[in-house]
Amino acid sequence: MSNEFDNRKIIHVDMDAFYASVEQLDHPELKGKPVAVGGSSKRGVVSAASYEARKFGVRSAMSSVLAQKKCPELIFVKAHFDRYKEVSKQIRNIFFEYTDLVEPLSLDEAYLDVTQNKKGNPSATMIAKEIRQRILEVTGLTASAGISINKFIAKVASDYNKPNGQKTVNPSEVLQFLEDLDIRKFYGVGKVTAEKMYKLGIFTGADLKKKSLDFLEENFGKSGSYYYNVVRGIHHSAVKPHRIPKSVGAERTFSENLSSEIFMLERLERIAEELERRLKKSKIAGKTITLKIKYSDFTLNTRSKTLSYFIADKSLILETAKELLYQEEMKNSVRLLGISLSNLNTDKNEKEEKKESVSVQLKFEF
Repeated sequence: MSNEFDNRKIIHVDMDAFYASVEQLDHPELKGKPVAVGGSSKRGVVSAASYEARKFGVRSAMSSVLAQKKCPELIFVKAHFDRYKEVSKQIRNIFFEYTDLVEPLSLDEAYLDVTQNKKGNPSATMIAKEIRQRILEVTGLTASAGISINKFIAKVASDYNKPNGQKTVNPSEVLQFLEDLDIRKFYGVGKVTAEKMYKLGIFTGADLKKKSLDFLEENFGKSGSYYYNVVRGIHHSAVKPHRIPKSVGAERTFSENLSSEIFMLERLERIAEELERRLKKSKIAGKTITLKIKYSDFTLNTRSKTLSYFIADKSLILETAKELLYQEEMKNSVRLLGISLSNLNTDKNEKEEKKESVSVQLKFEF
């Protein structure tokens, strides 16, 4: 049995080391050198690393100190987000030449549904190749792509031939592809989940497929049914051109730890200002305010309060954040503060996606 979900042609485009590649493009002297975008201070964190830096084990979210130890020749450059947004917009415009069904995940990656496309091209593989070539011509940057029948498989496939490559998983290859897949390559399986799966004897997609739905739900809760379905090629999530955010937030990491609540209130005011700006730009409001506190020993504390009305105003956000700050005594000096707003006034009544099992062994041009 097949249905509309079987016939989809989904592309996941992922730029190669995007931030670092833009810096190397804008500063030719950095070409071929190990580059990290981020602060080089002892409190700095790597936002992105060039492929030359990755060879040394430098990764995004790594502390700058550790990155420098791994790669003594590492060159740190400051992030230029306005520039990244500018290039991202150029890339997105290329996507729209092919389809209006574009779902950006971040500045450097997006899903495209090209089942019906503006070029009338029946081959998603050829479209992906064209898009990657167009990106190179327009921006001077390389991109990788994954092509398949759903978002999950397309995202996994885009990582296969990085950098500057692509992989197509045809409908007839889907089940074998998933069975052969290392469990760590499954999108949604992080380090902790992978370790848990190893202990349960799950190392590949084939091992995962042998486990019953009851077993997976018992060991992984709600995620159990997700794992059960995706390993069988079932992932009906549509490419959503307007992704609805679940929360909007702003946070700051400080160069020196804060021990005075007066200084914390000053910082919270600036964070509330930034949050108000983001909310107004998105034209949304929310009811639940969450204060995030990261202490100098890296322990994390969150405190929330839900109001009976929607807010987007800085003064109301700050008032509630202050209340949450004073809710309990500080355990230590503080290195990070953040405020987020959830329970947003966006449409929550989206139709639930279909969950029925379908066959994915199909014959059509891919």
